Amino acid sequence: MMNGTECGAIHVWRSADAVCFDVDSTVCQDEGIDDLATFRGVGERVKEWTKKAMGGAMSFRVALTERLKIINLTRDELEEFLATHPPRLSPGIEELVALLRERGVDVYLVSGGFESLIAPMAKRLNIPKENIFANRLRFFFNGDFGGFDESRLTSDSGGKKFVVQSLKQKFGYKNLVMIGDGATDMEAYPPADTFIGFGGNRIRQRVKEEAPWFVTSFQELIDALQ
Repeated sequence: MMNGTECGAIHVWRSADAVCFDVDSTVCQDEGIDDLATFRGVGERVKEWTKKAMGGAMSFRVALTERLKIINLTRDELEEFLATHPPRLSPGIEELVALLRERGVDVYLVSGGFESLIAPMAKRLNIPKENIFANRLRFFFNGDFGGFDESRLTSDSGGKKFVVQSLKQKFGYKNLVMIGDGATDMEAYPPADTFIGFGGNRIRQRVKEEAPWFVTSFQELIDALQ
């Protein structure tokens, strides 16, 4: 039986004028930075830093900086990774995004991951590039790794909250929904009008317990709109 909080979230979902999706383990089945680390042969070292970051021991930006230093990806290696690792979209996401677009809902991808990895997914989903809010890798002229763009809202703790806030201020959305698997997604509510926790790829206990509405497949969201 649905509780009042879940009923409220479903009401906002059915009236949504904008939806912001997290990407890693939500729109796609993968975790981009972990996959890059495995590709470079430094997967275990990067996972240690990820655990520290998830435990709240440091800011997102510090954790991102340290992990990218370990990965030390060149531009050529990034291109090789993109060519050999096509995105694995989560079941139902293509149908859901198409349905939202039919209903006139604006769809955004909001991620602490990297624009270069997310762009191919956005293309498959017919989401315009300007609707991607993610981090951007930098490279020197010779192709060596040069850090990341620290001016991006998503490059530090609380970034997703700031993205949602700026979208609401710019476009005046009344029913903006944030969907994601992690605590950083849940932090965007408020200013998001509701948050839907997604457990289709991995279930994070805190999100399952605290999300106004928690689903384990995108089909549940499609069904609620039909």
